[in-house]
Amino acid sequence: MDLWVLFGVFTLLMFIGTPIAFCLGAASFATVVYLGLPPMVVFQRLNSGMSVFSLMAIPFFIYAGDLMVRGGIAQRIVAFAGSLVGHLRGGLGQVNIIAATLFGGISGSAVAEAAAVGGLMIPQMKARGYGADYAVNVTSMAALIALLLPPSQNMIIYSIAGGGKISIADLFTAGILPGLLLALALMITAYLVARSRGYPIEKFLGFARAGHLAMIALPGLLLIGIIFGGVRSGVFTASESSCIAVIYAILVTVLGYKSMKWTDFVHATLGAVRTTAMVLLIIGTAASFSWLMAYLKVPLALIAGMNAISTDPLVVLLLLNVLMLVLGTFMDMGPMIIICTPIFLPMAQHYGVDPVHFGVILILNLGIGLNTPPVGTVQFVACAVGKITVWESMRSIWPFYGAGIVVLGLVTYIPAISLWLPSVFK
Repeated sequence: MDLWVLFGVFTLLMFIGTPIAFCLGAASFATVVYLGLPPMVVFQRLNSGMSVFSLMAIPFFIYAGDLMVRGGIAQRIVAFAGSLVGHLRGGLGQVNIIAATLFGGISGSAVAEAAAVGGLMIPQMKARGYGADYAVNVTSMAALIALLLPPSQNMIIYSIAGGGKISIADLFTAGILPGLLLALALMITAYLVARSRGYPIEKFLGFARAGHLAMIALPGLLLIGIIFGGVRSGVFTASESSCIAVIYAILVTVLGYKSMKWTDFVHATLGAVRTTAMVLLIIGTAASFSWLMAYLKVPLALIAGMNAISTDPLVVLLLLNVLMLVLGTFMDMGPMIIICTPIFLPMAQHYGVDPVHFGVILILNLGIGLNTPPVGTVQFVACAVGKITVWESMRSIWPFYGAGIVVLGLVTYIPAISLWLPSVFK
């Protein structure tokens, strides 16, 4: 009955359209009252969930990403990507994916990437004869690459949800090859779809032009090396690297490109404050929810249930992936990581899965959920930019979903894709 109260209140509030943070908080409060525990427990857990020093990295990375979008870094990255792959079949689709990969290594946010790269690429693709659904689908799926590349904010949330014992540096490193693999799979899919639809090939601008655009984009791209190299080498922590990212973004956009206006700076600051407030409230209420699930021994019950179905790790990983894919369609990624990690991570470790490897599986899996209704945040942003309905996007997105599922399967069953690079750096 305890679990019925916890999940029943949560599900009821979610289906009537209550914001997710209040769903989590109200369900936790109702369950604590039902159990006869002091209601103050909910607020203590909420406060402790938000009072984690590592979380300082999230608002600063959000802020840095917003500064770069408004300061013109995204535009220069798109131009550089165009000079590299614009001459391939469906050239602008390929540009979209490469630009998303480069910008993802700076922003760390799928939503920011969909808005920044999509805002630049979708109108151009539509103007040159590409279908609006194709432009939106390429943009929304390519935005998921940012979830895997450093400085992925969701990697930080996973580390904290896992008890703070999982190295953020290892997680940042582990996501690189899966992120590049996803980019390659999407490029192949975009090429095949573009070929079947007869989309045009862009003119190759020449190596000299590509080199010129690379030099223009270099100040922005250097941030990737600064963040990854600094965190991986131990020169600074993930939290410190986020502050360095903000300072560097201001220096590049104000002194380097001289494209940051005062109004842009104010809007970026206010936007980061609003986003941070929402994210931290969700993290705090999700911490209360996760504590109650641990208190009610939900992970142990799930392990016992899974053992009753199969003890084969391959089958268990398949079941976990299917379950997370379904759950990811109903909730946003941040709260899902905080809720799922205390439940599924002990199960994965029970079957011998490395926590870093499982983190990459979890984030890629839930990332696909960001592109799936009814709570597909990234898809909503891309559809809004492309001015089409979600239904129009869904009718033709299946090849790109297929590419994402194939990569998820490879990452799940070939641990070396995630774990080889961290072992090299160690």
